[in-house]
Amino acid sequence: MAKQTDTSAKSRKGTKSNAFTQILNGEFLTKSFVLDNLNYIFFIMLLLLLLITKGYYGKQLNKDIDAAQRNLDQHSAEFIEAKARLELVTRRYKMAERLADRELKETQNATKVIRIKAKKHE
Repeated sequence: MAKQTDTSAKSRKGTKSNAFTQILNGEFLTKSFVLDNLNYIFFIMLLLLLLITKGYYGKQLNKDIDAAQRNLDQHSAEFIEAKARLELVTRRYKMAERLADRELKETQNATKVIRIKAKKHE
């Protein structure tokens, strides 16, 4: 019984190494199993190629998103800076000082709006 176990273990080990050597030598490609399933093998290779392509495409999309975010941040900062400059320039007392050269003065009275109601034509 012990001899049978030893021989079966050796034969399993031999087939594993034999299969490994067949893969290294390329003998397994000549077998009918591989030749019969060649379409399936090519399909699997195509799927692997698509998987790799998808990874590169995802990295490119991430780069584009990061660049767009940086660009948006830069434009937002420029907008805030321009808005702050505009508020500084158009402050009420500064406007009054600049208009003093033209002899224009700020009114002290509140502005009144006159609205005319449109008549309905009969």
